[in-house]
Amino acid sequence: MKLVAAKVPVSTVWTAPDAPRDIDAAAVAAQPDVAAWAKSMDTETRLGLHGRTLTQLLFAEPVLVRSERDGWSEILAPWQPSSNDELGYPGWVPSSHLGELPGSATAPVAITVPTATLLAEPGAGEPLGELSFATVLASTEHADGYTRVATPDGGSGWLADDVLRSVEQPSAPEDRLRLGAMFLGLEYLWGGTSAYGLDCSGLTHTVCRVLGLRIPRDAHDQAAMLENIPLDEAQPGDLYFFGRPGKQIHHVGFASACGMMHASETGKRLEDATLADDRRATLVAAAKL
Repeated sequence: MKLVAAKVPVSTVWTAPDAPRDIDAAAVAAQPDVAAWAKSMDTETRLGLHGRTLTQLLFAEPVLVRSERDGWSEILAPWQPSSNDELGYPGWVPSSHLGELPGSATAPVAITVPTATLLAEPGAGEPLGELSFATVLASTEHADGYTRVATPDGGSGWLADDVLRSVEQPSAPEDRLRLGAMFLGLEYLWGGTSAYGLDCSGLTHTVCRVLGLRIPRDAHDQAAMLENIPLDEAQPGDLYFFGRPGKQIHHVGFASACGMMHASETGKRLEDATLADDRRATLVAAAKL
């Protein structure tokens, strides 16, 4: 296997090279337009992603390539722990979405706003791309309110300091809710881990990534690997998990003062709301981060 990195802002991970449909062309293009792809799909089309998409990679995220076939790479995502493989979340992405690892891996910073413009020079120059929330990059220099970051294939760019935080900076439970609240009203996207769409565990995973907390990608793995606590001890910022008798955990959200902040399901939008009776009936566990 070889270690590379995602070199596009968002690369969607698929179950197989033949999983994408015609309507998914914008997501698998050599320069994907995930915003346009998400906008193009109605609820029925989004439901069709079940069994096709798995997760998403963000710019500069490390990737292990297991094999290559017909322009596609079978990959593992080490930053997304999974019970499916001890080395990281498995799936397939277009090989054109992958490049060489950034040259530096120190002083990591994360994007804390929905999207941020990567610039060629501090505060000026040609925009190099629009990067998503939770993109983590190595910082190499600071100047005039901007941070220089290492990018794949030996490049670099600049991001405004006010859109970044050090992932090594301590955080508090309220930070999780503050960051999650930026996406209230965002339409649910199966497999989504970017500002253009999130699923339930995508929300919790990416918010934690910004805060320097590496947790599993999927809800059932989060429940299995994190410190479980009694339901009546859960505080805002902790995690709630949901499941049915004899079934795998199928949903997760952040406990909140209202009830729960979560990406509900396909056809609905990210909300912070009281727990409905049917939801409360499947609340089975809580965990502290």
